[in-house]
Amino acid sequence: MKGDLFSSQHVVQPPAGPGMSVENAKCIRYTVDGEMHARQGAMVAYRGNLQFERKGQGVGGMLKRAVTGEGLPLMAVRGQGEAWFAHEAQNCFIVDVEAGDRFTVNGRNVLCFDASLSYEIKTVKGSGIAGGGLFNSVFSGQGRLGLVCDGNPLVIPVSAQAPVYVDTDAVVGWTAHLQTSLHRSQSIGSMLRGGSGEAVQLMLQGEGFVVVRPSELTPQKAQQH
Repeated sequence: MKGDLFSSQHVVQPPAGPGMSVENAKCIRYTVDGEMHARQGAMVAYRGNLQFERKGQGVGGMLKRAVTGEGLPLMAVRGQGEAWFAHEAQNCFIVDVEAGDRFTVNGRNVLCFDASLSYEIKTVKGSGIAGGGLFNSVFSGQGRLGLVCDGNPLVIPVSAQAPVYVDTDAVVGWTAHLQTSLHRSQSIGSMLRGGSGEAVQLMLQGEGFVVVRPSELTPQKAQQH
């Protein structure tokens, strides 16, 4: 076959080694030799001897997910082979989590990750009930984490002298050692008069980075996730 479709730009190349790699802007390839974890329904193709199994979170984890609406519907992928993962043609990125690191990320942005990483669902500190239930997944351990983002993410440095305020519907995640709290950017009187539509933001303080998607989560997209 000939044509642009069959050019080297689109045809997958032999894997460079085991583990996770970015196949293209919209897809992550994972060369499996043992076990890895991925978002349920995110596998778009595979080859080799692989088994896919829905991964339970335990009674406590499932209860927390039901209460918060957060959580990761995961599957375990076991065996030897290659699998490709994608989600709604969103852009894909890889984060290397080092030993001792903790990376907080919104569950809707998780695509796949090494089995050596662990995660737990936590309330965003300072959000409370007034924050609409801000719950994120905190990853720790040592390994690689594959993320998706609707568009190219903004990675904004945070310093003690320059805290960053982000829309709660746009935040993807942030690094360890950042403190969070809710910030109200307009008065109650302004809200009653209509306001700007940007009443409450998540304030991050400390030293690190916050990752933001270049668009807010619309109600239609929220239902899809």
